[in-house]
Amino acid sequence: MVGMSYAAVPLYRLYCQATGMGGTTGAGHGSERIESMQPVRDRVIRVTFNADVHSSMQWNFKPQQSEIFVVPGETALAFYKAKNPTDKPIIGISTYNVIPFEAGQYFNKIQCFCFEEQRLNPQEEVDMPVFFYIDPEFAEDPKMAKVDLITLSYTFFEAKEGQKLPLPGYQ
Repeated sequence: MVGMSYAAVPLYRLYCQATGMGGTTGAGHGSERIESMQPVRDRVIRVTFNADVHSSMQWNFKPQQSEIFVVPGETALAFYKAKNPTDKPIIGISTYNVIPFEAGQYFNKIQCFCFEEQRLNPQEEVDMPVFFYIDPEFAEDPKMAKVDLITLSYTFFEAKEGQKLPLPGYQ
């Protein structure tokens, strides 16, 4: 039962990424798509940033900017800062979502610290970038017509080094 509760976070993240549910974003899109995008300059969107850590995670984690303004079809770069204030190394894994949830399908990450586990040594502090864009199709979706604020939120959980998660249906 303990193994299932530990596995719930990454399994839920994989499910949401695969289905686009829960405000998850697109990830790792090719450079061809990015180079051919046309910015929608008359549609400015405020993107705010949130950072949380699970109660058992001992890191300090926060966004370095509270908000930025972007237009669909243009790339943007934001940073989070994480610090391990303990005297032991800690590996963290993050989950993320976008609010409103419906905007998640248009929020695409090119590079992100959330794509893999992060190991911080004792007292280490790092900047964690997220490079993203909002798909220009966002501006054409009638359901997004009144959306001018998007929040990108991360929560870090402690990962256990060397622990392998079983694939569902395989023993």
